[in-house]
Amino acid sequence: MTKADLIEEVSRLTELTRKDSEIIVETIFDGVVRSLRAGDKIEIRGFGSFRTRQRKPRVGRNPKTGDRVEVPAKKIPYFKPSKELKDIINQTNHTGAASPASSGIPEQ
Repeated sequence: MTKADLIEEVSRLTELTRKDSEIIVETIFDGVVRSLRAGDKIEIRGFGSFRTRQRKPRVGRNPKTGDRVEVPAKKIPYFKPSKELKDIINQTNHTGAASPASSGIPEQ
């Protein structure tokens, strides 16, 4: 699913205009990014949590030339799914496909 698909889905389910749905989706993403940049953790119950992890500096190699390259320390975003999300994804019906009705997700 792309961001455009998500905007379209929000528009369809809420019966809002595409522009209003785009503002909603962008606001959510901007909030997540701002929180992560500030070093905060984001928890969405039943979905998962977003946080940053610190990577240590290391010595890497340029794959083309084989030269040693100093890779500086940096923060990376990390997502940890909730147990509920893992259970929903792994729940299957008789055909082996995920069952949206039993997961609480509306069928389309």
